[in-house]
Amino acid sequence: MKFVALVAIVAEEKEEEAVSIAKEAGAGAVSIFKGRNLGLKEKKIFFGLTLEENVSLLLFILPGKISLLVMKRLNAQLDIQNNENSAMTFTVPLGHVAGLNIEELHKFEHEVKNVL
Repeated sequence: MKFVALVAIVAEEKEEEAVSIAKEAGAGAVSIFKGRNLGLKEKKIFFGLTLEENVSLLLFILPGKISLLVMKRLNAQLDIQNNENSAMTFTVPLGHVAGLNIEELHKFEHEVKNVL
């Protein structure tokens, strides 16, 4: 089974919604990282301080056949194609993976069979 890393960067307030959408689409465990989004132009607020947008980076390790479905659902339901929405999704192929939970592997096998 070929695996990919699906990365979704969403506004912090959309984190729980994004995880829920991904799990409904077949994703399993997720690692969540916190960060800041700095655009090309700094947003000024009073006293010369800049406003930084807090974001969550969601990292899913998924079989390739499931990752596209999860990504499409995230893109559609979170309106990621909208340029005003500072969200992004992408996948990266993985050559070697170790440490996946055996229950999650069985879940993936079942999900892949359903996709086929």
